[in-house]
Amino acid sequence: MSGGADLGHAVELDVTHPDRAAYDAVVADLVADEVASQIAARVPTLWGPAAEAESAKRLAWVGLAAESRPLVSEIEQLRQERAAQGQDHVVLCGMGGSSLAPEVIAAAAGVELTVLDSSDPDYVRSALADRLERSIVVVSSKSGSTVETDSQKRAYEQAFREAGRNPVDHLVIVTDPGSPLDVAATADGYRVFHADPDVGGRYSALTAFGLVPSGLAGADIGALLDEAEAIRPALEADDAANPGLRLGALLGAANRNGVDKIVIAEHGERTTGFGDWAEQLIAESTGKDRKGILPVVVPAVSAPNFTPSTPDSLLVTVGTPSDEAKPASGYAATVRAPLGAEMLLWEYAVAIAGRLIGIDPFDQPDVESAKKAAREMLDGAGAPAKPAFVDRGVEVYASDGLLEGSSTVADAVHALFDRIDPDRGYLAVMAYLDRKRHAHLAHLREHLALRTGRPTTFGWGPRFLHSTGQYHKGGAPTGVFLQITGAPVADLPIPDRPFTFGEFIRAQAIGDARVLADHGRPVLRLHLTDQRQGLDVLREALR
Repeated sequence: MSGGADLGHAVELDVTHPDRAAYDAVVADLVADEVASQIAARVPTLWGPAAEAESAKRLAWVGLAAESRPLVSEIEQLRQERAAQGQDHVVLCGMGGSSLAPEVIAAAAGVELTVLDSSDPDYVRSALADRLERSIVVVSSKSGSTVETDSQKRAYEQAFREAGRNPVDHLVIVTDPGSPLDVAATADGYRVFHADPDVGGRYSALTAFGLVPSGLAGADIGALLDEAEAIRPALEADDAANPGLRLGALLGAANRNGVDKIVIAEHGERTTGFGDWAEQLIAESTGKDRKGILPVVVPAVSAPNFTPSTPDSLLVTVGTPSDEAKPASGYAATVRAPLGAEMLLWEYAVAIAGRLIGIDPFDQPDVESAKKAAREMLDGAGAPAKPAFVDRGVEVYASDGLLEGSSTVADAVHALFDRIDPDRGYLAVMAYLDRKRHAHLAHLREHLALRTGRPTTFGWGPRFLHSTGQYHKGGAPTGVFLQITGAPVADLPIPDRPFTFGEFIRAQAIGDARVLADHGRPVLRLHLTDQRQGLDVLREALR
């Protein structure tokens, strides 16, 4: 066990490595190569010539603790203005990096933030019906062309107009300067906050994307920036005590030794959902070129995959150390820090791990493929697939060769699980349903991890497409994929679009399944034509 030194009292880091001398050598090499100070200086050559062009425009996150400071007073002033108008319910329409950080920041602060990061018509409808006249709706999109976010914006605009209210009085826009959303929203008179265009989405926690919605909700974003600033000198130092170097070295060294999964559990007094933010940072940054680190987020250190763990998993406890952390691989870490410090720490560590693994941590080449496939579905490209069979109202679809001899949902599930490599494989469960109404489905992860004995992830679609979706297609080809889709209680039109929310989320699921299958990944999709009956069949098959 090796502990962190005095790091400005900002962070406590303990790492466990099965070969202390080898680990110390990796850290020493990072110090000798001046990796920390070069990241701080925004040197784009650290990840090789192929990554240089992308890195050159993605390193501004290192200075955000200071450079985002002017936003604090602007956001607080707007919050006070809107509160005086009776607006005290903050809704965030965003995906991926635009939603995951503010969700964690708000949870850590104990303030309410409604996050709408879904295309599910039932979920969207419930959000629209919740305290509409008291709502401040933050619409966040880095590119300014995210279809999910644009659809949510259209739905809210129509809802406000139907309620006799001007959307301009309720919507706040966060986007990069010059994006299509920026141009349109400025012309329409909306309040627009610009984010730094030289920061990628998953590194944007301390930009306007993380600060505007959480600050409007009441989080102390000034303190969050103070926390990041407190740890910054330690992260910039070419020193063996640098926690970013130490954590990055652990992630990279473990990965190079075949430990390519990281199981994250919060433990102790704080539970913020930090793992969901770290999940995107790790998976989308490292999952490419058939390499990377698969994050497996679990609800507690007692959960399967953490206790017990597998030999290809590194265990990370966020919060206080736990006696239950007994890594089969020999690799583990405990990280305890204020949230702002911890976010900056992990950003450094993942960038450093990318260098050690040999990938560009700032691109996401396979995210666009799923978007393209969904667009093609909506445009009517190709005949719609027919189910292989139907079992009590559950339509069963699968990639080629998976269902030979199967005639029930239980058969199909068994066939999929048989494809999991017992030494390297993992199972990804992806539910394209209302994550509020069907929140209980997330417990499937624990059950299936026990059943398969392998690392198992659970993601809500389409949310995960902006997160682990990159790893699924670009990372190590060891996953098998279980999609759960369902007919909504009632569909919902998207204003001035030729498709509905229901058609959109269906296209996203089918499109992603097609891309996974094209990459040779086994995919099983179970479509619940009647959600109540279908869930009963699903539970029976999975148990």
